[in-house]
Parts: sequence; C-alpha cells; structure tokens
Amino acid sequence: MNEAVSVADFIRPSPSYVRQEKLVPARVGLRLGGNSAIFALSFILALATASECGGITHFCSLVYGVVLWGWWGLVASTMWGLRQRAHITSSISAKVVVTHALLGLVLCIVHLLLSGSMGFTVSTWRAHATVWSTLTSQFYLNRIGLEFLIYGFVVGIIGVVEFQMRAQHAAMHSLELQRELSTAHLRALQMQLEPHFLFNTLNAITTLVEFGRQKQAVEILSHLNAILKTTLSRSTPEKVPLSQELEIMENYLAIEQVRFADRLRVEIKVEPKALDGLVPCFLLQPLVENAIRHGVANCEDSGLVETLASCDGTSLNVRIRDSGNHDNGHSANGHGIGLKNTRERLAHFYHNDYAMQTQALDAGGFEVAIRIPYERSGR
Repeated sequence: MNEAVSVADFIRPSPSYVRQEKLVPARVGLRLGGNSAIFALSFILALATASECGGITHFCSLVYGVVLWGWWGLVASTMWGLRQRAHITSSISAKVVVTHALLGLVLCIVHLLLSGSMGFTVSTWRAHATVWSTLTSQFYLNRIGLEFLIYGFVVGIIGVVEFQMRAQHAAMHSLELQRELSTAHLRALQMQLEPHFLFNTLNAITTLVEFGRQKQAVEILSHLNAILKTTLSRSTPEKVPLSQELEIMENYLAIEQVRFADRLRVEIKVEPKALDGLVPCFLLQPLVENAIRHGVANCEDSGLVETLASCDGTSLNVRIRDSGNHDNGHSANGHGIGLKNTRERLAHFYHNDYAMQTQALDAGGFEVAIRIPYERSGR
C-alpha cells in the first residue's frame, strides 16, 4: 500500500509545474493578442495617413502610410515580444534611459532614411536632388522630435501594460499562495481531529477486549468502520450536508453508549430543513466528544447530551448541550483542543460571517452554540 502511494506521489506533477504548464498557452495567447492589436492599429493609422495624402487607392500614398506606421508597428511588436527577456521596460535607471536614448536614435535614423527613400519612387527625382539629399530629406528638427515622441509613446505604453500585468500576476500568485496555505492549514486541523478521535476509540476497544467484552468491542468496530468509510472517502476537507454529519455523530454516540451503557442519554432534535444545510465536515463529533469527556464522564449517575439544529432565516443554528459537571475549566472556557480547532475551521470557511459561543448553563452543564450562513446542499 505504501509503495503504491509513493509511486503515485512520484509521478504526480508538482503544483508549480502544473501552474507553469497552464501559463504557457496563456502567455502565447497574450503575445498573439498583443501583436494583433499593434498591427491592427498600425494598419488603421497607415490608411488614415494615405487618405490625407493622395487617397488609399493611390499606391505611393498607401506605401508611404505603411512605411510610416508599419515601421513603428514592427518596433512595438518586437518590444512586446522581448519585454520579459530583454527587460526593456522593467525599471527606470540611468542605464535604462541611456539605452533607450541610443536605441531610439538608431531606430529614428533608420526610419527617417527609409521614409526618405520614398523619394526614389518619383521618376524625376534625379533632376532635383542627389541620392544623399533624397535619403536625408526627412532629417529636420520637427520630424526628428516627432520620431522620438513616437518611440517614447511606444515604450511608455508597453511599460504601463507590462507593469499592470506584473502587478496582476503578483496579486494572483499571492492569492494562490494564500489559498494553498489556507488549505494546508485546514488539512492540518482536520488531521489533528481525526487521529485524536481514532486513538480514543481504539483505546476503548482495547479496554473492552482486556475485560473480555468482545461482543461490545465488535460492535464499536462496526460503528468505527462506518465512520472511517465516510471520512476517508473525502479527498479534502469540505462542506457536507448536516444529515451526513449527523450520521457520523450517531455512529460515534453509538460507540460511546457501548462504553457508558446507561450512563449516557442522547437526544437529537433537528428541523427537516436544516438537514440539507451545509456544514464543515467533522464539525459535530469533536463537540459531542467534548460534551461526553468533560461533562457526562464526570457525572455520578447518568448524563444527557443534546444536539439541536434549526434554520432561522438565512442562518443555520447548531447547539450541543450536556448536563454534566464541568469541573475542568479548560473546556468550560472554550479553549479545549476540539473547541479551538472548531473555531479555526469555522473562520476558514466563513471568515467573520459566523458566531460560536460557549457557556455554562444555569441548570448545570455546558453549551456550544454555532451560527453559520445557511447553504442548501445540491444533492
């Protein structure tokens, strides 16, 4: 059994690998979507420029528009693809500013030369200018300033988008870590409860066997088997219908009634609507165990354990009462292991939208009252 588990754990992908595997298609889709938006905008600007010159049906005007804006579309697309590996917009420093200044100068010069070469499309260009003057015809102050402005705009937009994406990714990563830590904490709390209950039950079975009460020991084992079938079938701590929790509690009470015989009396009063309400799994058993261990076990004669559940509007109310003598103030103050564990699990599932009160009753005994939002199960 252990070998099979270890092999399964070995071949199961790690959470980080699974997250990276899921992120690859998202990154590819984001890159393609960004490039599509860039080239679409470049094409629209090229058409607008061509329409202002000779019209979009005029070949030279259309080529000029494509050269003017297609160049910056290509630059923006390249920067978008290299933004993470080249860290083009990752930070602001003297080195980054100088790098962008030099890169912007080179790109502007190349673009101005490319734009100037459009003069060669005019058949009579030789009669008016030389090759060099035609290539450098766009080199004037206003045009150079415009080129730098466009370059800065491209870098700025990509930087803002990249910053927002990194912030969103960091927030999502933080939420994922919090969720994993919260789930791990909940599992730890669950593991703290179930072995505690199991060891107590096994000790009770051992005691019965030692005293020759094999029939009662077999009866306890059958109830323990029913509880373990239910709890071990759950892969993670979850919410379950109250009816399922009552089944576990009834099996546990059956175990305790074998131990205490006539000393333990049980009453369960539950409204029909409350049976479908969702509660954290393994909620009732620790509370009932506390009631028996710290209450009924201290009674000289018989003791009563009551379980009450009702719906009040949008709330589900659960009460566990006992008539025992709680001489142990540890439990009466509501800080026992079972009670503390229950509070933490309720806080995990409901945050601040719950109430848990523990109090000694005037007539004797102790009560744990829990109020949680009513959530109807979908079964």
